[in-house]
Amino acid sequence: MPVLSNSILLEEINVACFLVPLGEAIVTTAVQKIMEKKEKQAELHGIQQTGLSWSRKLSWLNRLLWGGVLLLAFEHLWHGEIVPWPPFLTAMNNPADMASMFREIVTVGTGMAIFVTTAWAMMVMVADGKTKVLSAATAKNKA
Repeated sequence: MPVLSNSILLEEINVACFLVPLGEAIVTTAVQKIMEKKEKQAELHGIQQTGLSWSRKLSWLNRLLWGGVLLLAFEHLWHGEIVPWPPFLTAMNNPADMASMFREIVTVGTGMAIFVTTAWAMMVMVADGKTKVLSAATAKNKA
């Protein structure tokens, strides 16, 4: 049912936007696991890592993504937009609703994933900068 707000007719939106961050979270979790194995192999061969490991940095992104996905999935479940039986997304029951669902996934879902990843990238840059400053200070104190 359309909603009238401020004299503008708004379409009811069947949201599944959490699917984009969910896909990203699945991929980055797999990449994190691979990086952890490579870092352990490097340690076994005596290669020392300086600074923060990539697996640790990816764990930050994964926490952001999985936390957001869980909250959004709960919110969509609460509002009846997803259900625990197939096809899981209520918009999939009506082909007319699928277009608005896909539009929402592409626009809002992608926007959320880009925003979270950008925030994470800024966190990594700040952490790397602080690590370099601390490493330089430690090296200077040792000298």
